[in-house]
Amino acid sequence: MIDKKIKHAAKSLKLSKFVENKNLKKIEFPNRENSLNSMNMNAAYRVISKWPNYEPTKLRNLNHIADFCGVKSVLYKDESTRFGLGSFKALGGSYAIMNLTEDCKAKGQDPSEITVATATDGNHGRSVSWGAKLARCKAKIFIHAEVSSEREKAMSDLGADVIRINGNYEASLAACKKAADLNNWYIVSDTSWTGYREIPMQIMAGYSVMSKEIIDQMGSLKPSHIFLPIGVGGLAAGIVAPMWEAMNSELCRLISVESHFSHCFLESIDLGMPTAVDIKKETLMAGLSCGEVSEIAWEILKPTLSNCMSIGDDGIPYLMRLLANGELGGDFIEAGECAASGLAALLIAKNHPDIWESLKFNETSDILLIGTEGATDPLLYRKLIAESEE
Repeated sequence: MIDKKIKHAAKSLKLSKFVENKNLKKIEFPNRENSLNSMNMNAAYRVISKWPNYEPTKLRNLNHIADFCGVKSVLYKDESTRFGLGSFKALGGSYAIMNLTEDCKAKGQDPSEITVATATDGNHGRSVSWGAKLARCKAKIFIHAEVSSEREKAMSDLGADVIRINGNYEASLAACKKAADLNNWYIVSDTSWTGYREIPMQIMAGYSVMSKEIIDQMGSLKPSHIFLPIGVGGLAAGIVAPMWEAMNSELCRLISVESHFSHCFLESIDLGMPTAVDIKKETLMAGLSCGEVSEIAWEILKPTLSNCMSIGDDGIPYLMRLLANGELGGDFIEAGECAASGLAALLIAKNHPDIWESLKFNETSDILLIGTEGATDPLLYRKLIAESEE
């Protein structure tokens, strides 16, 4: 019965594009200064692992998916319980704000006198709002037209001033930059650009805690493939850097997963240079809706991604339902829309023999999926689960 449901799910999913990374290099972890390196990743782990209520999130075994695909294992890093915020983002923005306010205190500035600002699709803004509340500073969160009212409320409930902008994520980021310039606010963005690297680097270092946990949880086992959900690339870079450090030139296959409405990394990898995408329509997978790559993430992912995939929204709610019902193994899993993207990409690959063969999956493959978030918009989550068809 479960095989029938998984087969139904696989058939409902849609592949948009699949490309090979011609820039892939099998080299050792560069450990560069002014980038994501051992020192700033270790610092983030030392600090975050001592926060109240810190505990590693679960690495779940989707054994029914592994059986269906004919691979050794499919492991799912479940971020739905992270610090009560329901997303991996809790590791990033809040950590950067803690460092920022410590620097301000050292200069004799009271945290209550400073304002942090960011643009967000929802989860990063929630982390910044939470971090600002803990640090006793003010937060201005810029959201675009398609961010749900539930996600907006989650941020305002944490004390943030939420400002809605017409247009897409890039429009909200532009508005955030302009307002921060005019008002001397500190931008706490999870994307980097020329001249703005330190805070995004700290945010990615925060994300790297998740990867360090995975390495510990897997023990002697090493992943053969990792599916990486990508917006601007910060999460993917945070996952890849510790893996690259641990595996060096033997780094496993890394497959990026994006929405076909906003596949800026796929286009950038295909063309060999950072390439912006004009987002005409918003994806259901809101956290993937970003049209430009992060500079630091590009430096880490350009030489390490083996392949890039872009996928449609079709079938995502049904996967969320199967995970919620505990039908795929690993117990009952609360998976948000982006959290199901890696699983969707895996099943799409299984449904395309040429892709499956090119990615060299076999009975010895240990596949890692990143469950980025839980029900960060509970109303939407319940609606999608209820409406997904058998």
